Amino acid sequence: MNDVHIYEHDQDGLLYDPRARAAMGRFAEGEADLPAFEAAAALRTAYHAVERMRAHGSEGRGVSAGALDVLIRLSATERGISIGDLARAAGVSSRNVTGLVDTLERDGLARRVPDPKDRRSVLAEITPAGRAWVEAFRKPSQLAMRAMFRGFSPEDVLTFRDLCLRLAANQQRLADHLRQTGSSRP
Repeated sequence: MNDVHIYEHDQDGLLYDPRARAAMGRFAEGEADLPAFEAAAALRTAYHAVERMRAHGSEGRGVSAGALDVLIRLSATERGISIGDLARAAGVSSRNVTGLVDTLERDGLARRVPDPKDRRSVLAEITPAGRAWVEAFRKPSQLAMRAMFRGFSPEDVLTFRDLCLRLAANQQRLADHLRQTGSSRP
């Protein structure tokens, strides 16, 4: 995969990807929609950059990016978390999380325990080895995130987080609307 990106600055001094602009310009068929299409393309580029960084850091330690997400969520609580709750939090299927927990359990980083509130259910919880793994991964992760957000002010990072979550909330509202109307189009 060619990870070389050549970005340019527009007349306002803001970065853009000329290849994405050309492709999105043809697709959008007009200037009014072009910024939104370019922003979506830039978000995909940023997402892939973060995921490559996460994968590089976690897979070198024998844990996939998905399993890392589950392990970090488990490390944030003293009690276990249901597979369904983990799936909802990660935005993936319960089946996907079951496979990730299976892998973490096989590696001794997580285990399944009975749910004290519901005899029929089990919870996933982190093991002491899992907590040690997360602690060993913490410092390299902090250094990587500092490098990824180099040149961003603390306010930039907070604004970026807010914008990403607003975009996700808009998508959820649109998905809910489409589900309620039975339509496949916005």
